[in-house]
Order: sequence, then C-alpha cells, then structure tokens
Amino acid sequence: MRIPIASESRSFQLSLVITVKAPMQLNIKVSDPSKPYSDYLRRKAVVKKRRRLLISLPVSPKALVLEIHNSVTGTSTGIQITQVALTPLTPQTAWMHPAQHRFMEFAIDFAQKVGYVPTGFYESPAQEFLFQLLPKLTDAQGKEVITPARIHRHMPRVQISQRWFRPFSIPIRVAILAHEGCHWFLNARSQTIADRCGIRHYLGYGFPKIEAIYAVTKIFGSYPELVGQAQLKRTQDLIQFIESTKE
Repeated sequence: MRIPIASESRSFQLSLVITVKAPMQLNIKVSDPSKPYSDYLRRKAVVKKRRRLLISLPVSPKALVLEIHNSVTGTSTGIQITQVALTPLTPQTAWMHPAQHRFMEFAIDFAQKVGYVPTGFYESPAQEFLFQLLPKLTDAQGKEVITPARIHRHMPRVQISQRWFRPFSIPIRVAILAHEGCHWFLNARSQTIADRCGIRHYLGYGFPKIEAIYAVTKIFGSYPELVGQAQLKRTQDLIQFIESTKE
C-alpha cells in the first residue's frame, strides 16, 4: 500500500488509523520517492485490530510516500487506512546554544542528502563545521573501523562512512551526527556523556524515540562478534535513557 503525502517541506506529525482483518506486524516506511536512500522513517508496528499511530516528521521534502505492508507476506492484503491527518510539529530547541543549533541544522540537512551525494567535503553555511564523506572509515593501517562516524578531537570536523550511512534512515543519521557534535561541544571523550547530549538534541527537534533506539541497536547489532560487555551495558543504559526522556 502506497499513500502519497504532500509534505511541502514542512515539520509535522502524521496521524494514522490502521485497521486489519487479522492481527499482524506491519512494516511502515515514509520516504522521498524522488531520491534514493531517503527514508524519513522506518519502523515496525503490531496491529491486532485497530490502532492509531503517531509519526513525527520534523523535516520533510516537497513530497513523501507512505508505504505499509504485512511484514511476513509483503502485501497489503487485509490492511485498511481509515484516517490520515497532518498536524504541525514545533521543535523544542530554544534551550540550545546558538552554535549547537547551527550544527544540528547543518547535520539535519546533510542527513537528508547523504544517501545520494558523492564522497567529498561538505562545509556548513557559516564555515564553522566540516563533514567529510568517505567510502568507509579506516585506521592508520588502512583497515576498516566499525563506526559510522567520528569527530576530530581538536576541530569540528566529522568523518562519515558512506557504506554505513547510506542504508540508515534519516533520523538514525541525525542521531549519530548529534552524538558526534556533542563530543566537540562538550569537549568530552566519554561516550555516555555524548550519548545523552546527542539524544537530547535529537529529541528536541522532534525526531521519534523509536528511531533513536534503532540507531543504538543497529550499530552494535551489525557486528555482534565485536560487542563486549561494555558495549552491551552502554546500549542498555542508553535505551533506558531514551525511553525515560520526555519528547
């Protein structure tokens, strides 16, 4: 099932009422049909009979397509959308330092186009921040490192792995970039401090909690053989923090 949405580059909350003939798990995707690797939301939802879903879309292109299908069969048989409504969404970012706000605006804009732009350097409008998109991130020996992005310790320059970022949804990309920005702004090497700061920035713009949790689980879940107790504890603590944070 595909439903066009005239998003007109607005910030809004999408309200859906879904009814099904039998209980099922649904795959839900909201994407820009004109651009590759441009999913503004991807999530799963269990619907037993009737369910209202609220989808936050703090950023959008001119037009979106909502796709819903059964996770098992891949079809839309037995699924009915009885209501689609859009309401304005206002980001809660007044508390941010102006430089942090500018970083997030740059990160959100880049997150929307990183799936289809070429590798290279991308500079923020005021030339404060620099993103370097690379095919993959490597160490001094040329071996790929298992991280989607990393920031320079002494300057606001973020290196981004195209291989990692392309398949991610736009909210997941924003969550990762917000984390890297917090390392710089707080001058913090602590992953926990950057995790919590990044999530506050991410949620302040109205991005959904579920995608923040996906960001955490997808990164570590991609290479389970490399995940030790420290990373598992970090994942558990961050998920708990996300769930307890007010959107």
